[in-house]
Amino acid sequence: MPSAQARPRLGSRGRPEETRTAILQAAVREFAREGIAGARTDAIARAAKVNKALLYYYFKDKESLHGAVLDEVFGGLWVAVQDTLARDLPPREKILAYTGAHFDYIARHPLYPRIAQSEMMSASKGKPVHLDRIVTKYFRPLFMAVAEVLKAGIASEDFRPVDPWQFIPTMISVIVFYFTSAPAMRMLSGIDPLSPERIAQRRMAVLDFVSAALFRTPTLDSKGARL
Repeated sequence: MPSAQARPRLGSRGRPEETRTAILQAAVREFAREGIAGARTDAIARAAKVNKALLYYYFKDKESLHGAVLDEVFGGLWVAVQDTLARDLPPREKILAYTGAHFDYIARHPLYPRIAQSEMMSASKGKPVHLDRIVTKYFRPLFMAVAEVLKAGIASEDFRPVDPWQFIPTMISVIVFYFTSAPAMRMLSGIDPLSPERIAQRRMAVLDFVSAALFRTPTLDSKGARL
């Protein structure tokens, strides 16, 4: 039987991937709760069960840790939706598949919208340390891919003529806002908005909303053929 020393413990340099993941997960919770200004690296280290020196071994300072958290949030989203956006599907199916994949990603990580909101607020104050990289690496490819789906649907007359610069932010807001407003929704309704049942209901409502806002009802002739 191997000794207790055979496998390095979490919080040591001998398990780098697991230790880094634990630090990132603790950092997500801390940044979501306190924002970049209020987040404390000692609280992150304590929650990750590592000492502060080891945290700085993986991330040179709080700002680099914050950047890694943003990569985790936005990079994870791009990974979650890019295969769907690359699939050969009719525009209606593809836009709903994308919307569902985006929603499911946020539902699995309900703290992530707070991270994104905090970053946008920081940028509005003139402190966009990471925003240019995030926009270039994640936002722009996502926006352009969704815009291509909209253009294809408009060309095929499946979609109403919409401006992607207006529709895409609105669609993403419909997906995300429910999760950022969950504490207020809980107080308002007395029901957990993040329960599996409520999440399933919300997913259906989001897909219905996007369909109603975007899909063009075809005009049919007397024989039921599309005009």
